[in-house]
Amino acid sequence: MFSRFIINPPVFFGAVIIIAIFLLIGVVFPGQAGEIFSGLQGNILATFGWLYLLAVGIFLISVLLFSLGRFGRLKLGPDDSEPDFRYLSWVAMLFAAGMGIGLMFYAVGEPMTHFLAPPTAEPGTVAATREAMTVTFFHWGIHAWGIYAVVGLSLAYFGYRYNLPLTIRSGLYPLLKDRINGPIGHAVDIFAIVGTMFGIATSLGLGVTQINAGLNYLIGLPMGPLVQVPLIAVITALATISVVTGLDKGIRILSETNLVVAVLLMIFVLLVGPTADLFRDFVQNIGLYLDTLLLRTFNIYAYEPTPWVDGWTLFYWAWWISWSPFVGMFIARISRGRTVREFVTAVLFIPAGFTFFWMTVFGNTAIFIDTGVAAGELGAAVANDVSVGLFQFFTYLPLTAVTSTLAILLVAIFFITSSDSGSLVVDTIAAGGETETTTLQRVFWCALEGVVAAGLLLAGGLGALQSATIASALPFTFVMLALVWALYVGMKADIAQQEAHAAVPLAAPAQPASGLTWQRRLALMLHAPNEREVAAFIDKEVKPALEQVAGELTARGREAFVDVEETGAVALKSPAEDVRDFVYGVVPASQKLAAFTAFEAARLGTRHEARTYFSGGSRGYDVMGMTREQLIHDVLVQFERYLLLVQSPASQLVSAAPEHDVEVNKEAS
Repeated sequence: MFSRFIINPPVFFGAVIIIAIFLLIGVVFPGQAGEIFSGLQGNILATFGWLYLLAVGIFLISVLLFSLGRFGRLKLGPDDSEPDFRYLSWVAMLFAAGMGIGLMFYAVGEPMTHFLAPPTAEPGTVAATREAMTVTFFHWGIHAWGIYAVVGLSLAYFGYRYNLPLTIRSGLYPLLKDRINGPIGHAVDIFAIVGTMFGIATSLGLGVTQINAGLNYLIGLPMGPLVQVPLIAVITALATISVVTGLDKGIRILSETNLVVAVLLMIFVLLVGPTADLFRDFVQNIGLYLDTLLLRTFNIYAYEPTPWVDGWTLFYWAWWISWSPFVGMFIARISRGRTVREFVTAVLFIPAGFTFFWMTVFGNTAIFIDTGVAAGELGAAVANDVSVGLFQFFTYLPLTAVTSTLAILLVAIFFITSSDSGSLVVDTIAAGGETETTTLQRVFWCALEGVVAAGLLLAGGLGALQSATIASALPFTFVMLALVWALYVGMKADIAQQEAHAAVPLAAPAQPASGLTWQRRLALMLHAPNEREVAAFIDKEVKPALEQVAGELTARGREAFVDVEETGAVALKSPAEDVRDFVYGVVPASQKLAAFTAFEAARLGTRHEARTYFSGGSRGYDVMGMTREQLIHDVLVQFERYLLLVQSPASQLVSAAPEHDVEVNKEAS
């Protein structure tokens, strides 16, 4: 636990300093902090509100365009990579990503608030109901997931296809090249950490406020910071325990159970509420959402300024932008091997579809109750305090105590898992993309999340959290716009390379230049090599062969060297200016042996290989069993193909893609 820290010092200390400044404002000026944060929020929205709205529209349109045509066929990984998870498992994880504290907090509160105070309709009318649900869908729909998709796609594309570190700066490589490792790259990661920290703190603030409201309803616990701050301390301590003790499996099981309970709670409301009406309302809500989608995307109320858009739409867009490194990292880590089209389609529509149904069940039922048996009392309670809305809602349904208790537990567990997972994401960025860091580092970030949430609640309540989120999202908005352009440049370069491979003679997809004798091939068929034999082959045959070629290239005036990776891979690398480096690498890999039954598959196990990889994400092949001379001949054939490729007219576009893709794909084995 107390071993050497793994951090990127400029990023780590830069982010901590900026976060500390926000906290010091609350400590040094406790009486004026609320006004300071409110003034900051007002100035930013007055000056840059249009930018938030325009940027989110660009993000959504861009990822949709990326999923179409040739770009959509590109893999998030090498061309021959396969998904790490089965499709249904992947879909289930994306489904889970759409569930969190926000849906619990706003499920009743937002539709009811818009019903009582809609942007343009007459409050409390049928028109207000339509507008309330349309606006709620707009805030929680594909725009939010379009924001997450930009960051997730950037991380997955450049992380898995080019093996750059899983940090935000890597997504800018096509634009900045090696400068991503300098001050600009540090600033990008700092913005990502600060935005993520305040985005998580906002969620934690919402969560603890709602827990406080639930405990107030159940046992009469007072409402206010004096209760909320200790609650933050307790729940942050539980998240810290999960970090220290390594209870990742237990937390994962708890999180999955939480998701199941949340869905069951939704089904309970669906069944005891106006069931038939809710299905009808859901269809109508989808139609209204699609009908107004384009106008709301760019509607800043320029000709009829209203504080409504600042307090709702622009706050949400800033919140989603600040939250995007967190969600983006999660969806990137589970999406290796998927195509761009699969990724964008699933990320945009699966979580959003579930959210739409969730909001319909809770929101339309709440409006139905308020205009019926509650006679306006539910709406009055929500207008007084949004955090109590869910618990007041349950008082009009059966099993009130049970559902309220479950709601408190759901929010608390979402709190714990968000804090735990958030600390991992922030720690990864602060450590330069390293995922294996010390426990103490994650504990630090986990504790800091709790301190930020508590400090801003004391400084100005939820308003201070919103202001900090809006402020921290501003610089990251510019970063995300750059990520969109960098994705376009990188994808265009990869398409150009594929076309160059097809157009240039001898530049067909990589395959062995010389195979084994038929006797040795037969021997390998009868005896599948194990992991140790593959490692020995790479060390005793592949490495010397590559060293011979590197030595000859160097002697003839072409820089070349052999790089040995921690994964056990070796690679011959020959740097080049303005075009991709030449790379011929061999990495230990494995694949399941062919079988006709599940029993046979379990018995046969895994075949281990010595698989080649190259600088352009093209398919590799097994060279296990080749002699040293055969390996050298294979390297020369690939080098000849490389020279023909980079001398082709398409090479100028190919050169735009990152040279860092020569690093070994650590997931290959």
